[in-house]
Amino acid sequence: MASSSNYARWIDLAGNELSVDSVEEILSHIPDDFWVAAACYDRLVDDVNVQRTLLQVGLTRTQPVFDRVNHLFPDTNANVNDTHALTEHFESNITDAQLCYIRSVLLKRMDRLNTFVELCKEAPEYLQRESGMDEEDAEWEDDPWAEEPSAKPPAKPPFSLSEFLTADLLHSAYQLAFERWFGALRVLFDRHGKYLWPFRFAILDQIPDYAPPSDYHPLLPSCNTLTNMEQSPTWNEWRLEPDWSESSMVTSALESCRDSWDLSIFQEAEIPEPPFHVDPLTGEQLSAWYQTRVDAIVSSTGMIDTVLTMVQHGASHGVPLLDELGEDLSLLSRLVYDTPRNSDAPDEDWTLARWRVMDPPAIVRAYLSRSSPTTLPRDISRLVMPYLFVLESRAERAGNPDPSLAQRLLHEYILGAPLEMAAAVFEASKPTLPPAQRLIKDDEVVVRLALSCLYGSNSLNEWSTMSRIFECLPAWDIPRADSEEDAADTTVASLGAYVTPSTARPTCTPSDLLIFFSPLPLSSLSRALDILDVHLESGEILSRWSVPAPLHWFLQSSNDAAEQRAWANRMSRRAGGAEDQLNALEDWEWLLEDMLKLNGRGDNKIAGAFGLLSRDEVLRIYFSGLLSTGKFDIAKTLLHSRKTQLVLDTEIIEDICLSSSREFYDNANSGNYNFGDMKLAYECLDVPIPSDRIQKEKEFIEATSRLSSFNVMSRPGIPISPIEIRLTKDRLSLISRVLSSNSDAYKHTEVILDLVHKLGFRNDIVAEVKALAMLADSALQAEDFTRAYDTCRRMTDTVLSLRMSDMGSDNPQVAEASEVCWVACFQLGRQSEFDVTNQKLSLLGRAIEICPPDRLNDVLTAWRRLEKEDIQAREERLHDRRNGAVETDHQKHAKRLPETAADSLQARLRNFHMPSPPLLSTPDAAALASKTFRSVTANFPFSVGSHRGRSQLSQQGEDQSSVSSRGAEEDVSAQASRVFSKGIGWLIGADENL
Repeated sequence: MASSSNYARWIDLAGNELSVDSVEEILSHIPDDFWVAAACYDRLVDDVNVQRTLLQVGLTRTQPVFDRVNHLFPDTNANVNDTHALTEHFESNITDAQLCYIRSVLLKRMDRLNTFVELCKEAPEYLQRESGMDEEDAEWEDDPWAEEPSAKPPAKPPFSLSEFLTADLLHSAYQLAFERWFGALRVLFDRHGKYLWPFRFAILDQIPDYAPPSDYHPLLPSCNTLTNMEQSPTWNEWRLEPDWSESSMVTSALESCRDSWDLSIFQEAEIPEPPFHVDPLTGEQLSAWYQTRVDAIVSSTGMIDTVLTMVQHGASHGVPLLDELGEDLSLLSRLVYDTPRNSDAPDEDWTLARWRVMDPPAIVRAYLSRSSPTTLPRDISRLVMPYLFVLESRAERAGNPDPSLAQRLLHEYILGAPLEMAAAVFEASKPTLPPAQRLIKDDEVVVRLALSCLYGSNSLNEWSTMSRIFECLPAWDIPRADSEEDAADTTVASLGAYVTPSTARPTCTPSDLLIFFSPLPLSSLSRALDILDVHLESGEILSRWSVPAPLHWFLQSSNDAAEQRAWANRMSRRAGGAEDQLNALEDWEWLLEDMLKLNGRGDNKIAGAFGLLSRDEVLRIYFSGLLSTGKFDIAKTLLHSRKTQLVLDTEIIEDICLSSSREFYDNANSGNYNFGDMKLAYECLDVPIPSDRIQKEKEFIEATSRLSSFNVMSRPGIPISPIEIRLTKDRLSLISRVLSSNSDAYKHTEVILDLVHKLGFRNDIVAEVKALAMLADSALQAEDFTRAYDTCRRMTDTVLSLRMSDMGSDNPQVAEASEVCWVACFQLGRQSEFDVTNQKLSLLGRAIEICPPDRLNDVLTAWRRLEKEDIQAREERLHDRRNGAVETDHQKHAKRLPETAADSLQARLRNFHMPSPPLLSTPDAAALASKTFRSVTANFPFSVGSHRGRSQLSQQGEDQSSVSSRGAEEDVSAQASRVFSKGIGWLIGADENL
């Protein structure tokens, strides 16, 4: 009964209620060894002492089976026959077989229990910190009044004791690796290494990538340098000799009789078996594993320092082929962790794969990408130079030594760096520094690099930086013969052609220039520095006046006078100057001084930026630029100052002023000379001494302003521009456009004539006569016959005085004026609407006097017709008077024939021996006159006006009412009228075929 109650007590007692005493008390009273052993096998608790008691009790109860089996088979390592006999025994005694299996399991659990106890002692440091005091406790750690702190429970492994006893050891190893219990993992390897060794790499792969390798160095594989094989560790298992239940004979016997009883109920859960390596790996295989592991960690975390520690450990433990990987990681670590930080720029994602595909120049740039001019020399020394030395070492190890590799890569970076960064390098390479402190120690190399950087730069505003670079260069005192100096200058001249862009090389880079400067001897380099000094000073001057040029421009333009002239023009025209008159004058004096400095040669006989130009040409360019800014008061002051260097001939000053004035004129939007560019064009002519040319140009500007006031249009709605006025070939056409576009313009005869004079026709009688003819024609079209008559009288007086002058009537100009005059008189004299007969007869008389002989019949016919009409009118008035009619004042006036015109007419008829009048009235004579008159009037293109149309209709009506004897004569008149109606274009340059 007591035994039965113990069975029930054991079954009813929960695992967490077990204690050491309860286990011993209950199980000691149960006599059944198999039941007790199975109970100990079945019960798993997390209390170490209770679990140990269970295992000890179970092992004790399995001891009798050992006595029985050992009595039958004293040698457990017997032969096959004994194994077969043992199998038969187990098949007939299942209890013994089960007890043997339970014993083997309990022994393994005892080993794991002991291992678990040691595992708990190897908690990681971070867990110990977490389970230790908190920040508040640390703050009051030395408080003497504080109570004694209670002991903190130790950190627990990632699994419980019961889980560890039943789980697969590999799974437990995975958990320890993942949770970073590296000390516990070492214990596990030490106590159960025979089982875990084949899976060592799978276990290492479970370690988080971010875990520092220094925490698990002992777990990393190492290599025996003598055998080039993986170092096999020694194990410290709990039992040096296996128990009899673990012998091969017992194990085989149990496996053979497993069909007799269900062995699976006693089996532990297993996990899938990962790839394993039972045999040690070769050194190359270990190296490949390290590289794979490094790539995985860098790709996932980017922690270069972590993998560097791992590789260093492997290399120090004999793993081959890790030196280069370690170098790459070390160099990459410098790039990631040692380069200057920039809070504005995000950190780049650096990986080993990216590092391996980058070329050396790109790596050098990456090292220095965040450097400042202040830190650049130090960064080159501590970051770039170690990398370059590694490259040299690798090239040497590969059998391809390249002693200039480091120097070449460093030079390549300097040539491609901004000038501010390059200046920092040159300042760290000054000849005045101790050799050990100089970044570049060879003076000639420094000079070649500086020349290449400066002349290869396109910068327009870094002259202070360029001067800093120049100040870092050595000052060689090398006496040179003239031949050496010429050779150096020739070299620099050829350099100018070298830097000039071409199809083959659109731009000349600093690297290209270094190729050019590399073979130059010391004397040529010294001369190049002298030239560089001049070019830098010239560049600063050009930059000061807002016309900067890159330094290589001075080489390109050294043999190009046109380029120098163009730049001098830009310099003179872009100079602004202060608004204050005094300051502006000082600025322009300073500009003149600088332009002359660029034109001269210094003590070293090196020409400046404008060295190919003469001094006079530079002065002309300067003066022209001064005028282009409209600073005419300053121009006058400089011209008349005794201290000025602006000394030019009067004619040159006049030419420049005229050219500048015309430039203002051509750029003007309005012709009004009271404002804008036209005002500047006018005032510019006050700078030189007055002369005929200056006065003529001023008058032309005045004429332009007057034309603009008349609103002459270039196209409908668009006023004529000044440039169109200047480009008009025949400027008298402008008078025609004024008269045609302004109905009252003809009334202002003196204004129009003054406009003609100012357009460039002063003292030009022909132009004046043509202008008067236009005025007369405009008055005629407006039916203002009085003004038309007065204008024609003035025109005829002018022509007659011209014919009586020394020029004579045979002069081409006199002939042209005469032609214009007689046609205008003929036109007005034959107008039917003009009813003042004596004036008309006077005009026709003047036309007869002036016209050429071959036109005389045409004019005379009209005169005779008018005379006949006048005679008829007189006869009618005489008849009326006889009848007592009273004469009107007009009739009295009409009886007074112009004696002068009559006398002239009679003289002209006598001179030319004209046939008798009846001859003209014959049909043949009339036809001949008509033909002749058509040839004359074909060149009378006066503009069509309302009066002209009405005159023609009136004339046609008169022709219809005329007698038939005058039919031929009227045909001639009608033809002339139609020709006259074509306008006045013939007066302003049309070809005349009269």
